[in-house]
Amino acid sequence: MNGYHPGVTAPRDPTLEARKIPKADRLLAAAGRAGITGRLGHAPVMEAIRTSLDELREAVIGGAPCPPPEEVESRLLARLAAGARGTLRPVVNATGVVIHTNLGRAPLSRASVVAMQEAAGYSNLEFDLASGERGDRYGHAGAALARLTGAEAALVVNNCASSVLLALSALSERLPARREGASLPVADAGATGRPEVLVSRGQLVEIGGGFRVPDVLRRSGADLVEVGTTNRTYLADFEGALSPRSRIVLTVHRSNFRIEGFVHDTTLPELADLGRRAGVWVVDDLGSGALFPTAPFGLGDEPTVPERVAAGPDVVCFSGDKLLGGPQAGILVGRREAIDLCRRHPLLRALRVDKVTLAGLLATLAHHERGEALREIPVWRAIASTEGELRARAEGWQDALALPGTDVLPGLSAVGGGTLPGVTLPTFVLALPPGDADGVARRLREADPPVVARIEEGRVLLDPRTVLPGEDEAVLAAVRSAFRR
Repeated sequence: MNGYHPGVTAPRDPTLEARKIPKADRLLAAAGRAGITGRLGHAPVMEAIRTSLDELREAVIGGAPCPPPEEVESRLLARLAAGARGTLRPVVNATGVVIHTNLGRAPLSRASVVAMQEAAGYSNLEFDLASGERGDRYGHAGAALARLTGAEAALVVNNCASSVLLALSALSERLPARREGASLPVADAGATGRPEVLVSRGQLVEIGGGFRVPDVLRRSGADLVEVGTTNRTYLADFEGALSPRSRIVLTVHRSNFRIEGFVHDTTLPELADLGRRAGVWVVDDLGSGALFPTAPFGLGDEPTVPERVAAGPDVVCFSGDKLLGGPQAGILVGRREAIDLCRRHPLLRALRVDKVTLAGLLATLAHHERGEALREIPVWRAIASTEGELRARAEGWQDALALPGTDVLPGLSAVGGGTLPGVTLPTFVLALPPGDADGVARRLREADPPVVARIEEGRVLLDPRTVLPGEDEAVLAAVRSAFRR
């Protein structure tokens, strides 16, 4: 007997299979012909080749057959092509969440993008073209912000958390000059010990990324003094908490949650008056940064920056990339004395804003000054979209797809981004056919560009409110691909 049995395949010899593995030189040549080496560079391509060959060799030694060399090349090129796209990629936001933190918050207007591209080269960031001397990077946005908010002065840093940290750090080191005329002289410039910042217990919030107000206070070098209770804080609570070490009264927007029912908050005008009488600073951490009323758009009475400035605090801090609709930035506006102290503080250099961000912010502010925010700023264009417009767009997708099982349904969009907690906007969505919602959503994300949707009641929903103009074809192509597969 020779051991041969008809119909029985002899076990593969791993050593012979390993000899079929293509050489690295062949794969490198294939990457060069595809133009990938030129885009990525020699070192990243060789690293991917070595990783691919190591994985294939391990599989073959484990008993798997070696694929044909053409298939090995194809797999490598697909891997390299994915790497060539990079890790930070543009996506289509079909979730309906207008300011989506995970998707980069506010998309920028075309004018802002152009301005940022132009500023990416040499610019007069810190150069006075008239005198030929050193200029001031912080002066570029100051005039526009003062006009838009009614403030005496303004300052821009890299995000809103930084603006709060800077204000607390700079102002806790000294009392305001107006202290000489205070009628409630409690604070004492000669008091020993760490300065104190007073804040309501109901505003000791934590927002996204683990940002906690008490932590920021500690890092500013000040001690936290909790005032009132979680649900009710009165002016008398603040008055009773003042001490010789008091330096700042802080009020904080609750950002992404509400307290309802048996509640009372001390108003900002009351706190501003207390600050004048006691000779301490008043800082308002507003957060979202709306420059005009939000109620006409169904968003409730979100406080605007001009309203908060008019209430009389020394500093109002807000974001550039939420309801303002610009790039990530932190903005401080208010009384000149307070803003000047922030400008002179050593911490400012660590928090300063770069030239590209400044250019995008200036272009966004220009939209507001020209009264074209609803038309040009994507966040506000999305918020202002009517139900009729959204329904027509969703029905247009349905007609173009001609995919059985789709429905156009009423739904709700969220503003998101830690603004307007609990506030939603009526919309119409395209509901894709039921079944394997997770798989469909994953395949949409695998498209190029990726399309990010939401799932409700077992169905994938596409909300046109947050799909930018010009992205409709990308949505349709991703859906067709997802259901072909």
